[in-house]
Amino acid sequence: MRISSLLALATAASAVSVPRSKQSSPTSLSNVTVFTPPSNYNIPRTLYPRNEQLPNGDLLATWENYSPEPPLVYFPIYRSKDHGKSWKEISRVQDTANGYGLRYQPFLYYLPERVGSFKKGTLLLAGSSIPTDLSSTNIDLYASSDDGVTWKFVSHIAAGGRAEPINGLTPVWEPFLLAHNGKLICYYSDQRDNATYGQTMVHQTSSDLKKWGAVIEDVAYPTYTDRPGMPVVTKLPNGKYFYIYEYGSFFGTSSYSFPLYYRITSDPENVAAAPHQRLVVSSGTQPTSSPYVVWTPYGGKNGTIIASSGTQSTLFINKALGEGEWTEIASPEEHGYTRSLRVLSEGGGRYLVVNSAGVLSGTNNRVSVSVMDLKKVL
Repeated sequence: MRISSLLALATAASAVSVPRSKQSSPTSLSNVTVFTPPSNYNIPRTLYPRNEQLPNGDLLATWENYSPEPPLVYFPIYRSKDHGKSWKEISRVQDTANGYGLRYQPFLYYLPERVGSFKKGTLLLAGSSIPTDLSSTNIDLYASSDDGVTWKFVSHIAAGGRAEPINGLTPVWEPFLLAHNGKLICYYSDQRDNATYGQTMVHQTSSDLKKWGAVIEDVAYPTYTDRPGMPVVTKLPNGKYFYIYEYGSFFGTSSYSFPLYYRITSDPENVAAAPHQRLVVSSGTQPTSSPYVVWTPYGGKNGTIIASSGTQSTLFINKALGEGEWTEIASPEEHGYTRSLRVLSEGGGRYLVVNSAGVLSGTNNRVSVSVMDLKKVL
């Protein structure tokens, strides 16, 4: 949950990967600047970074972009052809469906299997279309068949009320996409059942990316003021799915605390049946808020689960498929509000991208990436 504040695509052509202009291999990088916002950008200027890697090795990045209005805000798409060393803008995803501006919580996803008429290799972007006055929230889906150079609106996934994280309001937040058995799952945070819950986490599925099924509840807690949110999912090598989130609840009587919790399920459409577990770190560090998680085959027979939080620059790892001990490792990337992680396809999972775009209410936010050589820390 946020603490701060043209035509439908009938068919998707096969995505043709853009060749890299520079042959390169991943190397360790620390805090490389992707984008520095101009001084006239509205605070926090940038936030909520997300990225994807194409089959040819290129990296794509996007984020919340607080450019002055008018014109309407948009999600920028930047590409790196050299594994994060340099970046260039290639497109802007504009709100062609509602005319509000694409404002909050973008998510990039390279479709790994065919869904309806959308072929494997289609690049998707889900994000929230929100008016300048924040009066509504609208999670929409866009698609690109040319690796992010051009975009078309596909469908409306979910719509809610005013974009403020206040119990009793009805916004929808924070989409995360996952393809599974010929369908696309969109997980998100939901405040629309506002008579019973301050916030829950839910999902909807689509078999064609155009029509979306019923809202299915994934996580809800009986205390009205509890606010589970920001779901992120990664698949484990045993076929199970690791679902991480922040569990917002009152700490004492006046302020919220957001410790990280997770669930492990064999069915990504039945998260509700899985018990929750708190992410407890052996060092005593207590990671809180805005999580992200990935799994890498690197680091042992079970590989390694790697989690990020919004309050530490360090990362948290588990080598037992989510059971047993969590430990803490250093990261060169500055901490940030919902940093994103990406295991690069090269090197057998050896290289990890850590991507930040600043902190809530930050006055000097920028978008940056680091590349970690996990051989040195696992």
